Amino acid sequence: MIITDTPIADLKLLSPRVHEDERGYFCETFRDAWFKQQIADVTFVQENHSRSIKGCLRGLHFQSPRSQGKLIRVIVGEIFDVAVDLRENSPTLGQWFGTYLSAKNRHQMWIPAGFAHGFYVTSSAAEIIYKCTAYYAPEFEKILAWNDETLAIDWPLEGQLPKLSNKDNQGLSFNAMTKGR
Repeated sequence: MIITDTPIADLKLLSPRVHEDERGYFCETFRDAWFKQQIADVTFVQENHSRSIKGCLRGLHFQSPRSQGKLIRVIVGEIFDVAVDLRENSPTLGQWFGTYLSAKNRHQMWIPAGFAHGFYVTSSAAEIIYKCTAYYAPEFEKILAWNDETLAIDWPLEGQLPKLSNKDNQGLSFNAMTKGR
C-alpha cells in the first residue's frame, strides 16, 4: 500500500499496489498487521456494504459516544468522500477533507474515530464497503448538516440538490453540534 497524508492529521489515503496483465488484476486491499503498524493500532469489528444511486448524499454521520474509525473503499462506481474533524482538542477541528474514491482508482480513505463521514455519488450508482472499529449504535448516531455554512463543504453537486434521507435532511449545524463541549 502507498500511504498519502492529507492536510488533517491521522486522516490517510491508501492506494494498493495493483498487479495487472491481460487476464485482469490483483491487489491486496487490507492486511491487519501492516495496518496496525503503519496506520492505526485498531481492530475492525464490523464491515458494511452500501449501494447508492447517482446524486445520493449520505451523511455526515458519526457516533458519540462510541465513535467509529472507518476504512472506506468503493468497489463499483465513484463517490466524493468527505471527513470532518470533530476531535475536541484537534488543531483542525471543523476542517474537512474530500476526495474521489472509485472502483477505477482503488483508493481507500482511513477516517479515524472522532470524524463525521459522508459521501456523494457521482457515477450512475456506487457500492461502498467499509470496515468499522466500533459497532453501529443507532442510539449514539448523530448527523452533521451536509450543507453547513460554517464547514462550507464543496460538494460536486453539478447544480442539483442531492437525494437525502429524512434523517440526513435534519442534520445539525456544526456550531450547534459543538456548543457546550
